Amino acid sequence: MKKHFTLVARIALAMVLILGTMSTQTSKIQAATTPFSDVDPAHWGANAITHAVSKGYVDGYTNGTFKPDASVTRVEFVKMLVSAMALETKVTSGKWYTEYIDAASNAGIYASADFNNTEAAWTKVITRQEMARFAARAIGETTKEDDKWMYLATKAGLIKGVSIGQIAPKGLTTRAQAIVVIERILSKNRGTFLDIDKYAVGSAEIAWHGTNIFTVMPEMWVTTERELKQAGKTVEEMWNEEHMTITSKDGLYQARLDALIAIDLDDPNDPNHGLIKPINTLKWFNHHPNTENHLMVKDQKNSYILYFKGRTIFNKDTKRYNPNKPIKFKVDGFDSPDRDAFFDKGVLNATASLYRDSSYKLDVPGVIIPKTGTIQNYGDLVIRLQTPAGGFWFSESIILRLEGLNKEK
Repeated sequence: MKKHFTLVARIALAMVLILGTMSTQTSKIQAATTPFSDVDPAHWGANAITHAVSKGYVDGYTNGTFKPDASVTRVEFVKMLVSAMALETKVTSGKWYTEYIDAASNAGIYASADFNNTEAAWTKVITRQEMARFAARAIGETTKEDDKWMYLATKAGLIKGVSIGQIAPKGLTTRAQAIVVIERILSKNRGTFLDIDKYAVGSAEIAWHGTNIFTVMPEMWVTTERELKQAGKTVEEMWNEEHMTITSKDGLYQARLDALIAIDLDDPNDPNHGLIKPINTLKWFNHHPNTENHLMVKDQKNSYILYFKGRTIFNKDTKRYNPNKPIKFKVDGFDSPDRDAFFDKGVLNATASLYRDSSYKLDVPGVIIPKTGTIQNYGDLVIRLQTPAGGFWFSESIILRLEGLNKEK
């Protein structure tokens, strides 16, 4: 019995050794048969590249490489996209790529207004902005604003940032990037849910119309369906980019809001935190001398900051128009349900101004808005620019006005 047990044990041990050796050899074989010698299995685009090659709309090179970091021309991207989407093509007597351009044009992916339909134009390396335009159209998106394509593409999950909050619209597109985007287009058209890079969407929104408030704090900027239907717009389109410049009545003063940037204080990865550093010295103002210098922004994590990044274009009357304020602004609609708590106890339950050194000068161009605890009590949700002069010379420009949801109709 003991000998039988020993024999069984030896056989079992031998089988383990054999299987282990086979497993090791299999791993070596799998590692050696990775599709391309220059695409590591851990490469961020490896799966997409493998799928793309298996579908036949892109190939590697004869030397066994894929060159994932090589640049892609406009026509190369369109050829891959048309092939991947299985769009109908018709062989022509023109250049080899004409059938793909015609197919893209017929599908609404390429428009003659994009760039000239010439060989010189088509053989240029495609930028990420141009890729975003093709990609967004490929899933049925439309817009007449050329700077909106990146926003539409990132919001749909087709394009992500090259790093946190960096979309690099003028950056060149690599083969790996192109394949990954095309695979996402195919997934989107199949109805697959795509992960969205919210930081990329926020940056793309700023590039589109000068603010990211609808990406960073969408629950705050809401309105009725009736108002949107009446305006014939989405809530994001209610932002009036044309009103981001304000000129005084006498024409002697002009200022420009380059961007209104929302910052989530509860998100340590928010790429715009650098605008308000050092946060340990940043304060909010409630117009009460007893609490001044004690109301710290760092203690209000459950809040947003709206940072008005602006400049004076010209000021030809510094006596009338305060030269110490590069731009004057106001945010209405986030009111206090308990004004005594706000003014006397320092409870942040309404929009408040910011400062670092002087509450009199309010030397930080921004406001803080708590995520909860406010009411819309005194009117619409409004963002205004104002001239730094009172009386007859006062004027303002309204960039956004929403009815909100708390007003009775």
